[in-house]
Amino acid sequence: MNETLALTKDGNVAGNASDAPAPEEPSQINWNDIWKPLSLIVGGFLIFFFLPMDNARFTGSIVEALALAKWYAQEHVLLCLVPAFFIAGGVAVFVSQGSVMKYLGAGASKILSYGVASVSGSVLAVCSCTVLPLFAGIWKRGAGLGSAIAFLYSGPAINVLAIILTARILGPDIGAARAVGAVLFSVVIGLFMHLMFRKEEEAKAAAAMHLPTPEVERPLWQTTLLFAVMVGLLVSATWGRPEQAGSLWSAVFAVKWMLTGGFALLLGILMVRWMRVKVYKLILAAVAVLVPAVMVPQYPLIAFSVGLIAFSTLLTTTRGETESWFTSSWDFAKQIMPLLLAGVLVAGMLLGRPGAEGLIPSAWISGLVGGNSLWANLFASVVGAFMYFATLTEVPILQGLIGAGMGKGPALALLLAGPALSLPNMLVIRSVLGTKKTIAFVTLVVVMATISGMIFGHYF
Repeated sequence: MNETLALTKDGNVAGNASDAPAPEEPSQINWNDIWKPLSLIVGGFLIFFFLPMDNARFTGSIVEALALAKWYAQEHVLLCLVPAFFIAGGVAVFVSQGSVMKYLGAGASKILSYGVASVSGSVLAVCSCTVLPLFAGIWKRGAGLGSAIAFLYSGPAINVLAIILTARILGPDIGAARAVGAVLFSVVIGLFMHLMFRKEEEAKAAAAMHLPTPEVERPLWQTTLLFAVMVGLLVSATWGRPEQAGSLWSAVFAVKWMLTGGFALLLGILMVRWMRVKVYKLILAAVAVLVPAVMVPQYPLIAFSVGLIAFSTLLTTTRGETESWFTSSWDFAKQIMPLLLAGVLVAGMLLGRPGAEGLIPSAWISGLVGGNSLWANLFASVVGAFMYFATLTEVPILQGLIGAGMGKGPALALLLAGPALSLPNMLVIRSVLGTKKTIAFVTLVVVMATISGMIFGHYF
C-alpha cells in the first residue's frame, strides 16, 4: 500500500490529510427532552410503588377525595358553575370594555368602582368557586385589579343569607362582626392590591385612555335586564334549604324551581327579541324541559340539565353574537374546570368533607384553634383559606368546632378567610392573575382575618 508522507514543521512524519481522525459529530440527543419526562415517570412509579394501601387513614382520604368530587359535581357544577360560565361569557360578549373601564377600570373613581364591585358581588350569594368565572370575565374586560379583587372577595363573603344564618346559629355578635368584617375586607384588600401593583395599574389606565370608543349594539337597559335575568336564574337555582321552616327564606325555597323556570323563560324571550333566536326553537326547548319536569318532578336536576343542553343548542344554532357567547363561555370552562377538579380532589384528600376526615385528623384542627392566641387565629385563617366551603356550609361546620372548644376569635377568622378562599379557588386565580398577585391576595386575606379574629376574641 502506497502512503503519502510529509514532514511537519517540527520534523515529524505526518500521514495524508485523509488519515486524520474525523471531527466528533454533535450529539443528536436533547437530554432535557429525556430527563424531564423520565423524572416524572420514575417519580410516578415510586409513588405508586410505595402507596400505603394498608393504612386506613390513607385509603379513607382517597375515598373522601372522590366523595367530595362527587358531591361537588352533583351540587355545584350544573347548578352553580355552568350558569356562572354563561354569565361570564355574556360579560365578555355583551358588556363593552369601555363600560367596564368606566365603572371598574384602574382609572375609575375608587368610591364608584369599589362600591359597584362590592355590591354586585354581594347580590350573587355564590361560593368561592362559582365567583371565579365572573371574576375572570370582568378582569379580562379591563377591570382594575383593586375593584376586581373587591368583587372576587365580596361574592362569596358578603352573603346576606350566610350572615343571617351566622347570627342565628353562632350568635349576633359573630354575625355582626362577619358582616362588618366582610364589607371592610373587600374594600381594604382591593385597595392594598391596587397600591402593591400600582405601576401596572397606572400603565393599564394610561393604555385605556387611548382605546377607541366601542360601538354599542344595544342600549344599556337591555344589557342590564339581560344580566339581571341570568343572575336571578343563578340565585334561584342555587337557593339552599333554610334551617328554620316557616320563614321567608323557606317560602322562597318552596317555589325555587318555579322561579328558576320563570327566569329561564324570560331569558328565552329576550333572546328571541334581541338575538334573532327563532320562536319555534324556544318552544321546542321549553317542551324539552317541561317533559322531565312533569314526568319526574322529584328529580329537578334532570329538567335543569335538559334546560342547559337546550340553551346551548339555542346559542350554537343561531348565527351572530350567540355563537360568540357560547365560545366565550366554553373558553372560561376550559380554563377553570380542570383546576377546580384538581383542587377539590386535593382538598378532599387532605381535609375531607364536613363530618368526615381526610389525611389531617379533625382532632388536630379543633385542638389547635382553642383560645385566642396568635397561633390559633393564624391556624384557623390558613385552614379556612385552603378548605372548600359550599355556600352556607361553613356555619354548621363552625358550630361543631365551637362545640369542640374553638374560640370565638378563631371562629371569626375562619369565617372571614374560608368562604372567600379555597385551594381550588387559588389554583384558578393563579391562572388568571399570576403567581405574585395570587400570593399577595391570599396573604392579605389570611393576615387580615387573623388580626380581626384576635381583636374580636379579645373583646368578646
